[in-house]
Amino acid sequence: MKLAVIAHDGKKAEMVAFLNKHINFFNSIGVEIVATGTTGKHAQAAGLEVERLLSGPLGGDAQIASMIAEKEISMVLFFRDPLGKHPHEPDVQMLMRLCDVHNIPIATNPAAAELLVLGFMDLHHKTETVHKD
Repeated sequence: MKLAVIAHDGKKAEMVAFLNKHINFFNSIGVEIVATGTTGKHAQAAGLEVERLLSGPLGGDAQIASMIAEKEISMVLFFRDPLGKHPHEPDVQMLMRLCDVHNIPIATNPAAAELLVLGFMDLHHKTETVHKD
């Protein structure tokens, strides 16, 4: 499973805190994390293992969108700043549209991300239980 993470500048600390909170689960099921450049840099500085792509405004959002279209991404966490101006907003909209087109779960805030991760935990637990029987 590959998880894509993106965070606008004002949300990067929240993203790193969220990843740290759930890193044991992600590691236990072999989740690979791919991130846009600056978000990935913050995650790596916190000791997390992530694959860094380009910065969002330089094409990182588009790189993740391409991975979604190629069915390489299982879930997207994109902590957006709804009050800020973002010059690469068309890329953001494209990424979100592709999640809808390809039925990829996307969370745009920590509360929704928590629900997605809890859902994946539950699904993983049920899958483990079925395979043990």
